[in-house]
Amino acid sequence: MSASRRSGTTDELGPDEPGREGPEGPGGSDLLAALLDGMDAALCAFDADGVVTHWNREAERILGWTAAEAVGRHGFAGWAVRRADAEEVQGRLMSAMHAPGRQVHEFALLTKDGGRVLVRTQSAAVRGPDGKPAGVYCAFSEVHAQIDLERSIALSEALLEDASWGVVLVDVDLRPAVVNEHAARALGIGRTSVLGRPLGDLLAQGVEDLESALTHVLAEGAPPAPAEIWVSVRTPEGEQRRCWRSGFLRLASPLAEEPVPLGVGWLFQDVTENKQSEQEAALLRFRTNQLHRAARAAAECEDPREATTVHLDFALAGFADHAVIDRVAGGALSDAEAAATVRLVRVAATPSGAPGPSLLTGQAGLPVRYGQGHPALQCVERAGSVRASVGSVPADQAREWALARQWPGDAVHALCAVLRSRGRTLGVVTFLRGAGRSRFERTDATYAEDVAARIAAALDLAGAAEEE
Repeated sequence: MSASRRSGTTDELGPDEPGREGPEGPGGSDLLAALLDGMDAALCAFDADGVVTHWNREAERILGWTAAEAVGRHGFAGWAVRRADAEEVQGRLMSAMHAPGRQVHEFALLTKDGGRVLVRTQSAAVRGPDGKPAGVYCAFSEVHAQIDLERSIALSEALLEDASWGVVLVDVDLRPAVVNEHAARALGIGRTSVLGRPLGDLLAQGVEDLESALTHVLAEGAPPAPAEIWVSVRTPEGEQRRCWRSGFLRLASPLAEEPVPLGVGWLFQDVTENKQSEQEAALLRFRTNQLHRAARAAAECEDPREATTVHLDFALAGFADHAVIDRVAGGALSDAEAAATVRLVRVAATPSGAPGPSLLTGQAGLPVRYGQGHPALQCVERAGSVRASVGSVPADQAREWALARQWPGDAVHALCAVLRSRGRTLGVVTFLRGAGRSRFERTDATYAEDVAARIAAALDLAGAAEEE
């Protein structure tokens, strides 16, 4: 049975009289029926008198009525709609014949087995060769299916517009195809500017880890838990180090018989501050533990001078590459005396160019050739910590910078902390970091000052022992 039949004046809707050709040419009615049956939407049509002229297979699937049972009936009354509602439903549908554009309605239809289905319809007029209304076509679908679709669309739009985390849809070439506003801000670039660009153009570091994760998701599916990825984002202000907690979803086409990968949905949240807080807390616990261990070890030293190197060795772990202790020549200074020109002599240092514990130099009394404005001298004058760094220069210039300050040649960052005991200045301890290490920060200065206080106490005991 064809999905359409000849009815009244609606030749345009489906002519199939023997020996007659429709507007589609020979067999036009069969072609039209095949096209209607192949569509995903439920379709029906009415002539100008309200008689059903077309009924496709999707309409049959939803309601259970076949084309043979539907085509030729006058309206839906008594079979597809309750009689009490038939007049209202028919009036809504047929009103489209004299209205511009499409009309959308929702109402309940009856299935063949007596059930009720809430549908959403879109109806519009069909016009004859003379341009006058000749009938109405109607497309309808189950409302719950439409609502599911609308929910999916609304969720997608909300994720892309209003989400408080970054959402990036990455294609199979690992290039952003869709980016929400939050992600664009995190990447430091406009939403349209980021599209289609390699991730390496956006990130200075962490690209390999991110691309590896995306490739794994495309091949194996989403990982069982979020991953924390450290990246460096290129911004007009320079590179910014960020930690993004990332989740991944493999996207596949729902229309293909077998899953066809469309890309990866990458959702991320910036957790840099939390991670930094965790790292700082862990670092503080480690440093506090080192101070306690150093105190216990130093307490077992018979020679107070040896206790100074013990404190220095425990402080170096994870903190610096080298360290030196310089003592004020001639003994401790009052604050007034420290403001004048002072000389410093080296009393302990870590081995240069080789691992090992800090050693007493045995050169006490010989002043170190520190030039004017040297960080160690500034430290004594200020009675506080001083930080210094060579900056971005070639390796040979960095080496000259370190050697000119009487430090090991591989030093590029320095932190000087004053040694004070009982209100007097005893000297300076200098911590040094090599290339590849970060600069000393304020939190590092606090730790260095704690270590300096313990070294100063040991030096004060050593001075008292020498006087005796």
